[in-house]
Amino acid sequence: MLGDRLKKLRSDKRITQEKLGKKVNVTKVSISGYENGNRSPDTETLQRLANYFEVSVDYLLGRTDNPNPPNSEFNPMDEINRLIKEYDIDQSGFFDIEKWKAMGPEEIKQLEEYFEFITSRAKNKKDSSKS
Repeated sequence: MLGDRLKKLRSDKRITQEKLGKKVNVTKVSISGYENGNRSPDTETLQRLANYFEVSVDYLLGRTDNPNPPNSEFNPMDEINRLIKEYDIDQSGFFDIEKWKAMGPEEIKQLEEYFEFITSRAKNKKDSSKS
């Protein structure tokens, strides 16, 4: 059951075994073994897989067909951290000041538009919560 669920989740997300392995700190061979039923992940790896795919461990193991437990609460910081990991923001040079210094005028303009969008959304959210 784990293998089928893992393979489907990985396929739905269009991620290779190698990339998934890097995301959860195991080898491609390990991911292949989990999917083929030749290996079983340890508890920590199982939890990392569940976290990565945003499903419960029980779903991965086939104990339930509901991928998300009913008592799971939305946590904005968890979601932001998930996005940072998913898009490799910490590895992409986002926090590398030297890469920022090397940006050209068009890149700066585009960045400004992104920042305007983000701050506008945050302001609108703040204003709507006051109502």
